[in-house]
Amino acid sequence: MAIGQAAPRDERTGRPPPPEQPRRLTSPLVLTLLLLLLVLLQSPIRRALSAPMMQSWTTVFVAVVIQALPFLVLGVLLSAAIAVYVPPSFFARALPSRPALAVPVAGMAGAVLPGCECASVPVAGALVRRGVTPAAALAFLLSAPAINPIVLTATAIAFPRHPEMVVARFVASLLVACAMGWLWQRLGRPGWMRTPTHAHHEGRTRGAAFWDSVRHDVMHAGGFLVVGAMAAATLKAVAPDSWLRTAAGNPLLAVLALAVLAVVLSICSEADAFVVASLTQFSLTARLAFLVVGPMIDLKLFAMQTGTFGSAFALRFAPLTFVLAIASAVLTGAVLL
Repeated sequence: MAIGQAAPRDERTGRPPPPEQPRRLTSPLVLTLLLLLLVLLQSPIRRALSAPMMQSWTTVFVAVVIQALPFLVLGVLLSAAIAVYVPPSFFARALPSRPALAVPVAGMAGAVLPGCECASVPVAGALVRRGVTPAAALAFLLSAPAINPIVLTATAIAFPRHPEMVVARFVASLLVACAMGWLWQRLGRPGWMRTPTHAHHEGRTRGAAFWDSVRHDVMHAGGFLVVGAMAAATLKAVAPDSWLRTAAGNPLLAVLALAVLAVVLSICSEADAFVVASLTQFSLTARLAFLVVGPMIDLKLFAMQTGTFGSAFALRFAPLTFVLAIASAVLTGAVLL
């Protein structure tokens, strides 16, 4: 614009027009570009999908997702209902006043109150906030995602030839939940656990809170299910059988490998049995370690525990839970599997 020339103004308001915003990539534009790229590359994509390795990968991936998805959705619906409609004061009234007795009762409550790990952390935070002894709240936090009816039913369907896996998962997970509760009661310090803030749905209508929780958990847990199914399919299709046999042939290495894999994949407990059931090279004990560790400590749970109870809590609680979960799985597997 030349010096001394008046800036253009809007004819209706008489004000200068707003400055032009830089163009950004929007979701429809990204989708259009992606579809255009797929059309241009359809021939090489078709050849890649027709390869035997890719067909094997697709078969495993689709099978895991289709088997696990109904249990994941049902678990999310029930956990949202418990988090929103069951008042935390109910747990405070139902638990014994003595912490030593409240821990196993809270642990057993996980067997009748379905809830994935995404919901168990805020529920445990609400219990602590309303005066429930932290040891009992932590026992419920660990047991609810691991031994509830949805998870045990999914485990039975994923291992139809090994019904003992259901019993072993129940026993090993309950042992860890009670042991961690008693250890926290004995060794925990008040300064290690931050008092949780109010849950995000408090102060809202129950219907709105319920559907918000369902939408959040389905997207969150569904994403981890897809990642887990992709990882299992990749291990089956890409990893040489000799590698898997070598890892599976060493009992200690097999247990540690699947325990670490459970932490990294962070699969929702309603779906993890279908993922690990496909890893047939590994022993039942190693796969039990995956099922016990995953619902109790993984990457997303560590982040949620840090946000709810503080980093001082998570840095102490998570490593000990990991070690006890592996030990419990090995001991239970030696007896029952």
